[in-house]
Amino acid sequence: MSYLDNVRVFVRVVELGTLSAAGRDQRVTPAVASNRIKELERHLGVRLFNRTTRKLSPTEHGRVFYDGAVKIIEAVNEAEGAIADLSRNPKGSLRITAPLGIGRRLIASGIPEFHDKYPDIEVRLRLSDHNVDILSEGVDVAFKLGVLEDSNLRMRGILNCERVLCAAPAYLDGRGIPATADALIEDKHDCLLLRYPGSKEYYWTLQTAEGVRKFEIAGPYDSDDGDVLTQWALEGRGIINKPLFEVKAHLSDGSLVEILMDTPPAPVQLAAIYPHKRFQDPKVRLMIDFMAERCQRLIGRMLEGKAGEPKSKSLMKALSDPDSRFDDDFTPERADFSGRKIEF
Repeated sequence: MSYLDNVRVFVRVVELGTLSAAGRDQRVTPAVASNRIKELERHLGVRLFNRTTRKLSPTEHGRVFYDGAVKIIEAVNEAEGAIADLSRNPKGSLRITAPLGIGRRLIASGIPEFHDKYPDIEVRLRLSDHNVDILSEGVDVAFKLGVLEDSNLRMRGILNCERVLCAAPAYLDGRGIPATADALIEDKHDCLLLRYPGSKEYYWTLQTAEGVRKFEIAGPYDSDDGDVLTQWALEGRGIINKPLFEVKAHLSDGSLVEILMDTPPAPVQLAAIYPHKRFQDPKVRLMIDFMAERCQRLIGRMLEGKAGEPKSKSLMKALSDPDSRFDDDFTPERADFSGRKIEF
């Protein structure tokens, strides 16, 4: 077995806590992962893990070795990236993640095309509306709707997306159309929220005449899948707060109706987020460049209902904008998020 492969498995066992999780991550069986750990322990002459029935935790020797092992893997990845950049033949694997909605509509369908263009790059895609810990889970690029909060990560802004409040005609016929944003709370409207373990957003941020305000709305049920919320809204079960491009078709055919247009939700940024240590990897650059162009093009079509560039330039942040370019000097402070804090 390759010593470096053994080290890679060891690092992922420490980070994920189990042999089965590390095996899935490295595309090997738990038995193979176990054998690689045993071989590494024999080579080093020490025990690297304390074993329980549920989880493996590193011993003191294991913690010391982990710090050095991470540096070894990072150095190898950087060296491979430099060679790939020089040879213009990028190879290796990329772990990317995205929320379910934009992942299904924009990201997943583009992976085969990306692989056709760069056949030596393997892409491992994970779609989840849960908050993914990019660093501990070894993610290379996360496409998210939100803003950067972790100083250990970097970000490239892709699109500034308008959001709308909307509901089905059946719901509005039965409950009435809220005349003001405060009516959402005063009249106890059924507001459908995206919630999951660890979720912090229990409110909607709306743009009012007094400025941006948080409204602590409520509803009879919520979900950790944004598309489920849209389906409930279509069935007349409540009001949703969604990026315009996700519900444009429903608004156009009348199955959903936009409300409170004078106090719309604050826009949300579609961005690519990645660890600092990944910025020199050409695979990361290629993926972000590819998906940024694709997302702009597809969202433009969704908003206009046809192919071509969107008419409303305010909804899009063009790649030609210097502040949204992918470069080594880009920092979160250079992106225009209007000071708003929007949870992922």
